[in-house]
Amino acid sequence: MATTTTNPAIQTSQPIQIREVSKVYQAADSTPVHALDRISLDVRPGEFVAIVGPSGCGKSTLLRIVAGLDNATGGQVLIDGSVVNRPTANAGFVFQAAVLLPWRSVLNNVTLPMVVKKKAGKEATERARGLLESFGLGGFENKYPGELSGGMQQRVAIARALVSDPVLLLMDEPFGALDALTREQLNVDLSRLTHESKKTTLFVTHSIAEAVLLADRVVVFGARPGRVLADIRVPFEKPRTLAMSETPEFAALAARVRHVLTGGSDVIASTTGVAS
Repeated sequence: MATTTTNPAIQTSQPIQIREVSKVYQAADSTPVHALDRISLDVRPGEFVAIVGPSGCGKSTLLRIVAGLDNATGGQVLIDGSVVNRPTANAGFVFQAAVLLPWRSVLNNVTLPMVVKKKAGKEATERARGLLESFGLGGFENKYPGELSGGMQQRVAIARALVSDPVLLLMDEPFGALDALTREQLNVDLSRLTHESKKTTLFVTHSIAEAVLLADRVVVFGARPGRVLADIRVPFEKPRTLAMSETPEFAALAARVRHVLTGGSDVIASTTGVAS
């Protein structure tokens, strides 16, 4: 069975509560575009939940709403019991691109959130160095983004998201632009780090294999407007290695997710529950 961990810093039983969230955009011709349709979902303390679905189904939109970077048309999101209506300070966000400042060194990019919060200092610097070391970037602290590979830049971006020790880690297809080998290694690194830190994580991806390898639960979205088709528990011990992806059990679970994505059905206990 997958391990369930608890972050002692979180007092509520559900650090992320998504309740009947809908999103409607106005297109350039004033036609309404329905991006999300009454999404309800809970993410428990220390849990890693992956969202998969076809392009344009609102996965990234939902993540931005959870982060307070966009507003829902209907419904609400609560983080640690508080309604999200502005950018939240207790979430680290990793975008599809690393978005590093080219004029700041690797170390100074990682500590940037602490500078913004006026909490920069020796402790923040040491935490940043530790994170870089854990991602295999020890010795690169004084390099600049232009001197790093794409995979190394994304490692820096993840370290930056974690440096303030946020309650939540929100990741929007962070490895989508990387080559297959680099992506696999970062999957392993992220699995280890989130398991060790017990970090509550909401992760958006197009990759079924990536979702099954990393997550405690895989939530499957249908085509626009995005809606929850299935909420599937991943029953494998963590942290996981790439060898897990070569097992029949892994292949069977990935096939189950793919079946739902391609129009099959799956059992959902409730809109906020976990499928058996």
